[in-house]
Amino acid sequence: MTDAITINITDQTGRIDAILANENLPYSRTVLASWIQSGEVLVNGQRVKRSYQVGSGDVIRILPPAVQTTEIMPEAIPLEVIYEDDDLLVVNKPQGMVVHPAAGHTSGTLVNALLHHAPLSTINGEFRPGIVHRIDRDTSGLLMVAKNDQAHQALSAQLKAHKNERIYYALVRGEFEENSGTVNAPIARHPVDRKKQAIQENGREAVTHFEVITRYVGYTLLKVRLETGRTHQIRVHMTYIGHPIVGDPVYGSAQKLPGVSLAGQLLHAKTLSLTQPTTGENLTFDSPLPDNFERALATLTPINPNHD
Repeated sequence: MTDAITINITDQTGRIDAILANENLPYSRTVLASWIQSGEVLVNGQRVKRSYQVGSGDVIRILPPAVQTTEIMPEAIPLEVIYEDDDLLVVNKPQGMVVHPAAGHTSGTLVNALLHHAPLSTINGEFRPGIVHRIDRDTSGLLMVAKNDQAHQALSAQLKAHKNERIYYALVRGEFEENSGTVNAPIARHPVDRKKQAIQENGREAVTHFEVITRYVGYTLLKVRLETGRTHQIRVHMTYIGHPIVGDPVYGSAQKLPGVSLAGQLLHAKTLSLTQPTTGENLTFDSPLPDNFERALATLTPINPNHD
């Protein structure tokens, strides 16, 4: 069982779920909210609701439930391991691979492959061992994976403090006049379609920076840097500014390229930087664009930047 966590409140005020979300804990806000509801989070020894208003002198005690023995089976699925040490792995996930199992979907995922390759941290429970952050099934590229709980806590804290650099390449529809820009628009679950995210005033802060790499006739290749990491953030933000990612079946009407077969959005997690949890060394990794991405670019007509 993971050790209990005690938080002594001094000057913090607000709802308990919001307070915990700002404590750099190695658990997602959703997990913490579920623990409040099920009684694994106590205030002064008593169960409380998520709406409980924390006050000075309160003592919050988090009792993470024991991690159940996983029923997720290791599978000998090929992995492209970019880096590995005793604490972590960096893998290059192919497009089309789901990161972790969900109920009713327990095989063929990155986690199944990872369990066959190495021991993983247990912080995220039975379906997401080792997973510090995720990318969508049809997004390719780099992911960091924790091999023990201490590394997981450290890597999660880096993410929360925005100390990691995560750079994506995205091919989007339309041409940009500007060379760079920032999208700052809050994201929350779509009010009608619960499988989608949407820009909403009451959503969580979401900030995406972009830079034009290459202009093509009708399209633009962007370098995109995440400041926050909301679900589907880049896909939602690009659609919001009128430049949906090519091939996105959810937010971009699965735009087609003549003569190119696309299996999903042309979005690749290209560069990842992190601090090694034990040594403190700063590490940066890069991965080339996958073949299908390169083939798509080869069909486009570049725009001469000096052309009047």
